[in-house]
Amino acid sequence: MRPRVMFRATLLMLGVTALTLAACRTTAQTPSMTAAEAIDARQKLMKEQGKAWKDIQDKTKAGQIAAIVPDAEKLASTSKQIPGLFPEGSLNPDKSLAKPEIWQKRADFDAAAKNLETWSVKLRDAAKANDAEQTQAIVKDFGRQACGTCHQPFRVPPKQQ
Repeated sequence: MRPRVMFRATLLMLGVTALTLAACRTTAQTPSMTAAEAIDARQKLMKEQGKAWKDIQDKTKAGQIAAIVPDAEKLASTSKQIPGLFPEGSLNPDKSLAKPEIWQKRADFDAAAKNLETWSVKLRDAAKANDAEQTQAIVKDFGRQACGTCHQPFRVPPKQQ
């Protein structure tokens, strides 16, 4: 009889642990902010990323490979925040270029954000090693392979001026 009681207790603990982990994951991915606050926060983050990316391109063209490390690190760290800045209910076509596909294909969107992080880390590591050839190769493909995997399917193209 004792092994049966232990088995039930173990199952109960596994269930409690799974629920606790699920609750933590949900809390971590869905910050308590209004839709407007989420839109403002993600637009601010994207502007920071855009500035970092422009600095990376300029410094790479100038041959200042080691100087791009902080900007690449910024891309890597901010990319981790992206999924949490698109909580359910924050679609607003009047204020944001986010497409509904973000929420319809959430796993793909999260994977695209992870892809940006992976490329950013590769870029940072190549720059830290002061490997000009590898850094330039990564920079060459970064826009399409890192940014584009999210922008193409999940962002309305900005209006051309």
